Amino acid sequence: MACQGYENAKSEGKNPDSLTFEENSLNNIKHVVGVISGKGGVGKSFVTGSLAVRLARAGYKVGIMDADITGPSIPRMFGLRDRQLETLGNLMLPCVTTHGVKVISANLLLANEDDPVLWRGPVLAGAIRQFWEECDWGELDYLLIDMPPGTGDVALTVFQSLPVESLVIVSSPQDLVQMVVGKAVKMADKMNLPILGLVENMSYLPCPDCGKEIELYGPSRLQESADHYGIAALDRLPIIRELAEACDQGTIEVKLPSDLLEKTFEAVENFVPAEPVQPSCGCSNKSCCDANSAQGCSGCH
Repeated sequence: MACQGYENAKSEGKNPDSLTFEENSLNNIKHVVGVISGKGGVGKSFVTGSLAVRLARAGYKVGIMDADITGPSIPRMFGLRDRQLETLGNLMLPCVTTHGVKVISANLLLANEDDPVLWRGPVLAGAIRQFWEECDWGELDYLLIDMPPGTGDVALTVFQSLPVESLVIVSSPQDLVQMVVGKAVKMADKMNLPILGLVENMSYLPCPDCGKEIELYGPSRLQESADHYGIAALDRLPIIRELAEACDQGTIEVKLPSDLLEKTFEAVENFVPAEPVQPSCGCSNKSCCDANSAQGCSGCH
């Protein structure tokens, strides 16, 4: 798949080795928001899916790029587990959910959702290129990118090659997770990307009888972590069995509470991106330039 994308780029006169991916003429994507975490298992995909639902309910045109290529979960969450991507010419057509969210994911290319994706780093990067350049997203107000955990190849590709405007970081209350939040924050700083704030998932379990917050993983560290890294504390998300079941059954668009992720939704909706600053070297990709400043911007050319 990704190798074909490389050949397609060459045949169309593009530079397949360019760090900046081109948007095709059929697409008009106004805002690109990344959802990241320092490690896996904190519910990043749940936050991505829930935020997409909130934005779609507010009348925005929304898409999700499932960049967690080797561990995709977005299709099942939205009831797309038995669907596969269709194509029109050289373009992939995203699957559209019941309530109009457009989704592209590696799982929508597989015969079975539990088939493994055994790709090395360069091929993963090629897949991201295809998800951007060779996909008919059409008109979108927001494209949310469900990032893979950590700060590896795919994250670097997305941040260097796509016009990401802002980031939401997802964590959970455990001490270990707080440590890796720092990795995500520092990567965003190196790539010159604004952080909208921090979401703490699985923060507490509401008692079904009295409503008391039971802190299964210890006390909340949302405000403490946000203050430590100088970012906004957004939402504390509870553990709700019905929501877990909705994700498994593909009914999150129906079952998601109307007030979930309220602060995160407002942060995304109200964010105004700063005017891009052109690097002194003349490179059009400032993130790349900053990341390679030690080599005199050699990574840009």
